[in-house]
Amino acid sequence: MTKFTFDLTGKVAIVTGAGQGVGREIARTLADHGAKVAVNDFVIERARAVVAEIEAAGGKAIAVQADVGDAASVGKMAAEIEKALGPVDILVNNAGNAGPDADMPRIDFWTSDSAEWDRYFHVNLFGPMNCARAFIGGMVDRKWGRMVTIVSDAGRAGEQGHEAYSAAKAGAAGFSRALARSLGRHGVTANTISLSTMGREGHEPTPEGAALIKEMMKRYVIRRQGKPSDVAAVVLLLASDASPWITGQNYPVNGGFTFAL
Repeated sequence: MTKFTFDLTGKVAIVTGAGQGVGREIARTLADHGAKVAVNDFVIERARAVVAEIEAAGGKAIAVQADVGDAASVGKMAAEIEKALGPVDILVNNAGNAGPDADMPRIDFWTSDSAEWDRYFHVNLFGPMNCARAFIGGMVDRKWGRMVTIVSDAGRAGEQGHEAYSAAKAGAAGFSRALARSLGRHGVTANTISLSTMGREGHEPTPEGAALIKEMMKRYVIRRQGKPSDVAAVVLLLASDASPWITGQNYPVNGGFTFAL
């Protein structure tokens, strides 16, 4: 009988946008299973706080600042990680939304300013592309690697009022599928995880906000918001040796908001 393991001892991982929320939990989970983790965030203080948590639990991690949508910034980060931890084996493209702490107003697309679209593509599409170019080559050379990109149900089903964001996430998913076809023969996999509504840690909604969330949850099979741990568990599977024959796939972690065929 095959005995599966999620042991990542000896592996080096980079998690982008990992200073808070889902990224924080992914970084901590990978470290808990033995990986040395580079915690990236645009705000370095947030990354350092997560590193402190990992080290307090007995893991090894470093904080790295970079704007993932900027190729030069990512290149500098890659060199810093390799010097401190070694070559990267696991890339988790988690940075998203509209950039660090940026608002995402829901507006009619036909009234939008085209200059506003760039921030969605900058982090959600060009971020994964820049990081893949920086780290995938080493995985190909070593004949082992994992890329997991966090996308959104907005990219699968579309989201009214967030057309640019939906397009950027759909682009990231398409990029991952195409790259999976190029990487398979080299022992490197590329998959995506699509999320729906996630709860905010330490955030108590107003009575009005709580009522809105309750109404929203009526559209979900599992009637609660997502937790960072829900996502981290699937990342762990896709980053480990338990998933060598899974590539080019999308895993909806969404409480049944939408179903995948």
